[in-house]
Amino acid sequence: MIPQLSDAELEIMKIVWANPEDVTRFAYVQDALAARGRPCQKNTLIVLLTRLMGKGYLSARKIGRRNEYTPLISETEYQTAQTRHFVNKIFEGSAKGLVSNLIQGDLLTDEEYQELKQLLEGGRGAP
Repeated sequence: MIPQLSDAELEIMKIVWANPEDVTRFAYVQDALAARGRPCQKNTLIVLLTRLMGKGYLSARKIGRRNEYTPLISETEYQTAQTRHFVNKIFEGSAKGLVSNLIQGDLLTDEEYQELKQLLEGGRGAP
């Protein structure tokens, strides 16, 4: 089971996952948080990054006085685990219940509905 993330931890992981580089430096995360309107004190960010390493989301390699962080869990792996957890918790394991709720609750745009319909009609092997 992939450990849950706090909102602040998830925000950091989104930055790491979106980074086109293989490794992410501390300054990159700090600058990205500030650009998103969520500035973070240095010590707070260090604590959050340390927690992410402890939860198995990141590894760190020290380069001089700086750390380079590498994701150990992909964004897709995280999304799949969280979706599975949500479906189990809210819909008692029924993915059909989730999809029905999205449709009946008018939570999909027309475009999303059509894309979902095409995916379902294409079956599991469809791209």
